[in-house]
Amino acid sequence: MGRNRIADMRQAWIMNRKRSETTAQYLERTFGIDRRVVDLIASCEADAAAAFAATDDVRDYNQYKVLHAFLQNRICDAHFSWQTGYGYDDAGRAATERVYADVFGAEAALVRPLIVNGTHALSLIFFGVLRPGDELIYCTGAPYDSLHSAIGLTDAGKGSLREFGVTYRQIELKEDGSLDFEAIEKAVGPATRMLALQRATGYGDRKAIAMWEIEAWAAFAKDLSKRSVRTGGASIVTMADNCYGEFLDKTEPTDVGVDVMAGSLIKNPGGGLALSGGYVAGGREFIELIAARMTCPGIGGECGLTFGQTRTILQGLFMAPGVVNGALKGAILCARVFERLGYPVNPRYDAARSDIIETVSLGSAEALVAFCEGIQSASPVDGFVKPEPWAMPGYEDEVIMAAGAFVQGSSIELSADGPMRPPYNVYFQGGLSYEHAKFGVMSAVRRLAEGGFVNL
Repeated sequence: MGRNRIADMRQAWIMNRKRSETTAQYLERTFGIDRRVVDLIASCEADAAAAFAATDDVRDYNQYKVLHAFLQNRICDAHFSWQTGYGYDDAGRAATERVYADVFGAEAALVRPLIVNGTHALSLIFFGVLRPGDELIYCTGAPYDSLHSAIGLTDAGKGSLREFGVTYRQIELKEDGSLDFEAIEKAVGPATRMLALQRATGYGDRKAIAMWEIEAWAAFAKDLSKRSVRTGGASIVTMADNCYGEFLDKTEPTDVGVDVMAGSLIKNPGGGLALSGGYVAGGREFIELIAARMTCPGIGGECGLTFGQTRTILQGLFMAPGVVNGALKGAILCARVFERLGYPVNPRYDAARSDIIETVSLGSAEALVAFCEGIQSASPVDGFVKPEPWAMPGYEDEVIMAAGAFVQGSSIELSADGPMRPPYNVYFQGGLSYEHAKFGVMSAVRRLAEGGFVNL
């Protein structure tokens, strides 16, 4: 082939439209993303550069912490094999639970696909530890809506804690979103058996509870337990709902003195690979009580098939620090973009974070629907579907949810949801990569602009 021919081919390669176009041009041509949206995103990324850099150090620390737990527990290919029947002597299940306990600084853990979601994991703690006549106090106001039935705050709570004679109280956060230690101390009485804390915002318009605050709360509760006269003499147990909070810090609640915590495998710790499940981690005595509730007394954690999920659960945990980092950066970007567009956001893009959720107050039902439509259209699965509000089980108001996920309901994948009630907050979270989370923000802005809710 002559030199002129080679030169012509090289020039043709360079001039080919698809190979020479920029990412911004591709987004406009393929998805209809206005160049002004792309420029806004780039400007907001520059604003958030310092916040992004801070998240990378946490990611690196947690990645090495997870790796160390894998090496210490000698994870090998044999741990990925199937068991059948009762699941007795499942080496993979036992190894997975040791890894989780080590990663979270706990004595023991339960990590099971049989735990259907985070609400189930939290309910196992309540029903495993609490007994008739005990009192549960939530120290962060009302818990996530889906727990109301389990506690007995709604009429739908068949078999709730209330039906079993467990009483409930809640302490509201102070106006600045911090824990009200004085009110907690006044509320604790002879029947108080458990103090509970929800780390993430849930459907509330507040900041997530920071790890330093969780450590102070755990120490305060232990001191309070020593000074309180409790019926039966048992100490007060501290419980943290850790959903959406894993790998946001270099420590976890059970690292800093919390007795027991729970979360979902299809949120942060599953890394987008776990197909189902939840975990509970904490002191061995509490894990044994909870395991007896999970199956039945006398069997506890000794049985329970893992249905071949050990590999995806462990691989997801190994990848989780990086996946959570991408989702966290997506939340930071979302905050800065919508702040620039004039919407109230919580937290601000440069604020310290303790969960992956970004709240945007959209002000109207129509804007909330438009935002969720934008997120759904950015999804790799069911991107053609239009989300609509519906009466979702466990929630008091109609809820709209946008989530085109590889794992149904996976909140570590890109999603957005919110209850159809004023101030029409949308809760943006997830993204298996930062690039996808960023595209979700672009799509939400595009849809809001098309509906006349923002001016570019």
